[in-house]
Order: sequence, then C-alpha cells, then structure tokens
Amino acid sequence: SNGGGSAEMAAWSEEPECGRLGTEALAFRQLRDLVTTQEALIERLRLRIAIQEENFICKEDYEAIVKKLEKEEEEHSKTKILLAKEAEKLQFALGEIEVLSKQLEREKQIFEKALSNVKSKALKESTKKDKLISKCNEIESHIMKQEDLLNDKENEIKELQQFITKQKQTLKTQVSDLKIQKQQESYIAQVLEKKQKKGLK
Repeated sequence: SNGGGSAEMAAWSEEPECGRLGTEALAFRQLRDLVTTQEALIERLRLRIAIQEENFICKEDYEAIVKKLEKEEEEHSKTKILLAKEAEKLQFALGEIEVLSKQLEREKQIFEKALSNVKSKALKESTKKDKLISKCNEIESHIMKQEDLLNDKENEIKELQQFITKQKQTLKTQVSDLKIQKQQESYIAQVLEKKQKKGLK
C-alpha cells in the first residue's frame, strides 16, 4: 500500500496555490506529510518489535510496543481516509478551475474577434475618409485652377477695355482734327472764291 500512496502523493505534488485551491492544496500537503511521518514511525515500531522478538524481551514491554503499533496503524488508517477526502476536494477544485479557464478562453476569443472586427471597420472608415480627403483636395485644386483662369480672363478683358478706351479717344481726336481741317479748307475756298470774283470785275 506504500507504493500506491507514494504514486497518489506524487500526482498531487505540483498543484498551483491560488484562492480556495491554495487552502485545499495546503491541507492536502499537510496530511500527506503526516501520512509519511506515520509510515516512518510504524516502520520504526515494526523494526523494534522484530528486534524485541529476537532478543526475547519481557512480555509486558512486547505487548506495549504491539499496542502502540496497533494504535499508530489505526491513526495512520484514519489519516489516509482524510488524505483521500482532501485529494477528492482538491480534484474537484481543479475541475472547477479547468471549467473557469475554458470559459475565460472562450470569452477571450469572443473579445479578440470583436476587437478585430472593430479594427477592421475602423481601417475601412479610415480608408474611406482618406479617399474623401483626396477627392476634396482634387476638387479644391481644380477650383483654384479655374480661379486662376478667371483672373487671367479678367485681366485680358481689362486690357481690352483700356485699349478700346484709348482707341475711342484717338478716334475722337482724329474726328476733331478732321472737322478743323474741313473748316480750314472751307474758309480757304471761300477766300479764294472772293478773290476770283474781284479779279473778274
């Protein structure tokens, strides 16, 4: 039975200590240590009995040692029952932790999926925004070009207006000069005509 107990103890020797599980693991380890101590004591008592038998000691001493051994074996049996109960509690706590771990893993996966969706949506929105900004910049650039063209046209119109005004002024001056010239020619013609008439008389 010692070999089975050792294997059972080894199976539980490296369990984590956290929360309720920590308390149960501690109780389990304390009981396991007690079992080991009791087993060692029983082994010593058995050895003493063997030695006493060999040395043919008095009956009272022998019976006292045998009773002590029986009592230790009884205590050891009770401790082993307690140890089995604590092992069961520990196993149950480990099962609960496994269930909680799986639940936490599922929740983590759901959260990561939701986060990935949000990031993907944000990236799409960002791309859409960048396209809109690019389009706005394109339209703005086109408007600026159109404004430059309009300014050039306005400047051309102003130049034409100035040229027309200048031409009108020149034409006015020419007309005025022409009138004066005609008046002068008419006057000269009248003077010449008067001179001719006097000459004929």
